[in-house]
Amino acid sequence: MYRRGFTVVELIIVITIMGILLVLGVVNLRGAQANARDEERKTDIESISLHLENFYTSGNDVSTTFGDYPSTAIIGNERTTLRDIDPKSIVAPGGLTPSSLVAEVSATPLQTTAGVNPQPTTGQYVYQPLQADGTLCTTAAQECRKFNLFFRLETDNLVYMVTSKNQ
Repeated sequence: MYRRGFTVVELIIVITIMGILLVLGVVNLRGAQANARDEERKTDIESISLHLENFYTSGNDVSTTFGDYPSTAIIGNERTTLRDIDPKSIVAPGGLTPSSLVAEVSATPLQTTAGVNPQPTTGQYVYQPLQADGTLCTTAAQECRKFNLFFRLETDNLVYMVTSKNQ
């Protein structure tokens, strides 16, 4: 007698193949999402850097002085200090706080990605303003002549540094 349908072995083979394809699809999707978040981080850093350079050349709406970068005192006031910056540019993908731009809190000017304190996570950026002699610029009265921006990528988990044009 001829029976119609699939055997148990055929069903197991098909389900196994479908499972393997599903796992490969999820892994590729997660990798693509991580790459997209890393590209967003790079774009955010470029935007922040551009706005800091604009601050250097023209000041901001409440100040007519120019020729220096904002000190760490801007943390929390980035949206008013950095004219026309998109608030989304300051928040890193996965950032848990409304402002993911963090000030460098180290007492010495560390211009290496390994020495920055705090080390940036994938959810934050670290801004380090420096005086002409390389010391950390912490008050609004100091003249900040250069800066470093630090960020961490998700795909390789390395910290990268972007420096000001006026180094």
